[in-house]
Amino acid sequence: MVGTWTGPSLLYMVKQVELAARSRLDELVKPAGITALQYTALTVLERHDGLSAAQLARDSFVTAQSMADLVRSLETRGLIRRERNPQSRRELLILLTDAGRELLAHFAEPVRELEERMVEDLTAHQREQFRRALSKAWHALS
Repeated sequence: MVGTWTGPSLLYMVKQVELAARSRLDELVKPAGITALQYTALTVLERHDGLSAAQLARDSFVTAQSMADLVRSLETRGLIRRERNPQSRRELLILLTDAGRELLAHFAEPVRELEERMVEDLTAHQREQFRRALSKAWHALS
């Protein structure tokens, strides 16, 4: 029968997973003096170096105002640097520094282990289905 499930909504469950993952990631990176949101921004730059603050904010799931504060903090720590865009002198591009790359390398394995812990009770097939389902859900709402 359709509609008889009385458990929590999918949106609620997704938020629970997000909050739990962010909390664990915050605990993991705290000794380095950064937050999960800062770590996320660094990983975005690792994949796509030289983004504008607006692009980095969108890809990191934060507001432009939050990104401005985040960028200042990461720049002060020497994990990123800003350079003028040669194609548009008014725009600043954000780039990962060697120190930022080293920090990401240091946390690569612990973060992989955290992700593994999240899906440890799933088979390889279920993990792939989960990944596909999340991707489809994201695309449907984007």
